[in-house]
Formats: sequence, structure tokens, C-alpha cells
Amino acid sequence: MKYEMFRYKSPDFEELKKYGFKDENGVFKFQTTILDKEFTFFVYVNKSGEVSTHLVDNSLQEEYVLHLNESAVGSFVGKIREEIEKILMDISQKCFFEDVFKSKQAKEVIFYITQKYGDRLEFLWDNSPDVAIWRRKETQKWYGVIFALDKFKLDKVRHEAVDIIDLHLDEEEINALVNGKTCFRAYHMNKKHWMTICLDGGMKSEEIFKLIDESYSLAKK
Repeated sequence: MKYEMFRYKSPDFEELKKYGFKDENGVFKFQTTILDKEFTFFVYVNKSGEVSTHLVDNSLQEEYVLHLNESAVGSFVGKIREEIEKILMDISQKCFFEDVFKSKQAKEVIFYITQKYGDRLEFLWDNSPDVAIWRRKETQKWYGVIFALDKFKLDKVRHEAVDIIDLHLDEEEINALVNGKTCFRAYHMNKKHWMTICLDGGMKSEEIFKLIDESYSLAKK
């Protein structure tokens, strides 16, 4: 089921933890009781930011689904919907931010950095709301920049909206990886020491994660 309060939003995984979500193999799980503990309500958020729910009738220990049927009416089912919406709205407001980076791979990258380094996106420029950075806490040095871009500005071939990440890497590695398709010399960064990667699936996420680790390591100096 799609919930409108999460539309155009992405999760802040650190805020989810503070709220009470538990990380279970990459899926964040939250549970609470409603209507004088008659029901247990579960909320799940996966690493791609998708939200799902599950409601259990505690007296029967069975899933309750009547509230999902739009044709179902009555004060009791209305109270259930009201309680659920109140919880989800609170989670949306406290644990989610406006969804700027829409690609699946961009969400995976954000999730990876949050999980491994505990660093959150920083939006530094009011006039560029689609540009954010990550910086290493102890040095305050940047190790990643993520933003949305028209790919034509990179390959001069076709106009296509794409999320990209800039990473600080060794010069020789940049020379070896740049291919004019997925990897480019950095856009708006030092082209000798930074590289742009399109988050469109052209490079496997696991390979990008390794490069993020290298960029993070270089930020310690």
C-alpha cells in the first residue's frame, strides 16, 4: 500500500534509529500498540526507502486487514485508520526528508554511508537544493558530493536526468576508470583528484561502495 505522507520523501536512517526503529538485516522495523493495546502496528522501511506496514489483532494473533479495504466503513475501522495515519505522519515528519535523489542506486549509496559512517547528507546551499555533501567528522573534509544533473553535461550525447556522485580518488585510479559512459572526470570538482560516477546502474553498487571507502580514507589527511 502506498502512503501519501511518504511520497517524494526519503528516510533519514539515523533518525529512524532514534525514533525506535531496529535494523534487521537492512530493513528498519518499528512496532507499537494502538487502541488500548488491542492491536500491534508494525512499520518497515527498507534501504530503498520503501515503507510497508502490518497490523496484528492481539486477541487473535492474526493479521488484521479490514482497514485496508476502502469500502469498509464504521467507527471502529475509522479509529484504526486514524491511529495508523497519526503514527505514519509523525514518522514522516521526524524521520524523512524531501526526496531529492530519486534513483534506486542513489538511495543505496545514501543508505550505505549512513550505515557504515553514520554521516548524513548536508545541503549547504539554499539556491542549490539538489546538491548535498558528506564530510568526515574528525577532519570536516568532504569525501562525497551527490546531485542531480542532466547527463548531457557529461557525455554531450543525450539529455537525461541522472543522479551523480563525486568522489576523491587516486589519480591513477581515475585515469583507469573514466570511460565516458558511467565514469567521468569530476563535474564542478578538481578533475585530477575527483571523479564523477552516474548512479544509473552502469557501475555495480558494491564497486561504488569500495570507491566511497577510498574517498573517505583520503579525507583523513
